[in-house]
Amino acid sequence: MTRIVIAPDKFKGSLTAVEAAAAIALGVRDALPDAEIVTCPVADGGEGTLDVLEAAGARIVRLTVRGPLEDPVQASYAVLDGTAYVESARACGIEFVEPSPETALGAHTWGVGELLADALIHGARRLVLTVGGTASTDGGAGMLGALGGGVLDAFGAPVGLGGGTLSRVASTELTPVRERLDGVSVAVATDVTNPLLGPEGAAAVFGPQKGAGPSEVKVLDEALGRWAHALQVGGAPDVSRIPGAGAGGGVAAGAIALGGVVESGFDLIAGLTGVDAALVGADLVITGEGSLDEQSLNGKAPAGIADRARGIPLIALAGRIQLDAAGLQRLGVVGSSALIDHAPSVEHAQANAAELLRARAAEVVRDWAAG
Repeated sequence: MTRIVIAPDKFKGSLTAVEAAAAIALGVRDALPDAEIVTCPVADGGEGTLDVLEAAGARIVRLTVRGPLEDPVQASYAVLDGTAYVESARACGIEFVEPSPETALGAHTWGVGELLADALIHGARRLVLTVGGTASTDGGAGMLGALGGGVLDAFGAPVGLGGGTLSRVASTELTPVRERLDGVSVAVATDVTNPLLGPEGAAAVFGPQKGAGPSEVKVLDEALGRWAHALQVGGAPDVSRIPGAGAGGGVAAGAIALGGVVESGFDLIAGLTGVDAALVGADLVITGEGSLDEQSLNGKAPAGIADRARGIPLIALAGRIQLDAAGLQRLGVVGSSALIDHAPSVEHAQANAAELLRARAAEVVRDWAAG
């Protein structure tokens, strides 16, 4: 019997990873009715991680927190075996704002800290912070404030919230946060390697997609430099050049300052989904995500699946594919299809993603079986 493992990430704006896996499974069943199908939806530590964890058996905790621009938002985190998985985007995701220069300077991570605080109150002994998709570039200052830390100006007064306010920061008081975290380990789940500062840093690389123009990028980068110094004043290590500290608008830096350890987001989540065991004896692996592009080659879920599936034929399905033949070959792809190539518009592809994904999966699997 042919054994097929289906392990996609989310199709952003259309399908969760769980929904994508279900649609692909239907297509595989259409093509090969007798196949053994194993679905293992995956995530790389960014948006959509909680959906994958819930499918793996995690309990979801829901609460209302301060959003990135103060409006309350309905957020959640996952708990599995004493570990709380907090997805930063659930509290301060880019979807909660209309990106503009003002939001780029004003968005904050206070709500992320509220999620972490709730998890600690309810007994979590390990925290995993996923950091993709935020609206903020505040270096995690809001998060630390919500956990009881002080973010202070030269006169010892709080500087306020938002990355722009960090242009006034001079020191931090981290002792209350350390006391709350006593005996609790912290992991930062990301496959982004950007540092906090500089041309590859949080403001320069991710600021523009959050509404920052050139002047705001300059303000935020300089403010994050002051933030890194203020964290050192509070007894934290120098986070300015640590790989990955720039992830999530620098919220990773705030976690690292408290002893957090950067871990591969994909590896961390994949270890909970059973994908490695599922791949044993597989005849075919199908992966995918919303956009398969150069970023997919660097730590994203399709690349992680490809690394684990070496020696097994790999099919890639995506909303759009922007990799050339050489890029697909580097992933070991033997067949691929993009939804946008079979739809009259991007909007149609997004609105009908499940139906299109089922059809594309069936066709590509038939081609593979025939070949």
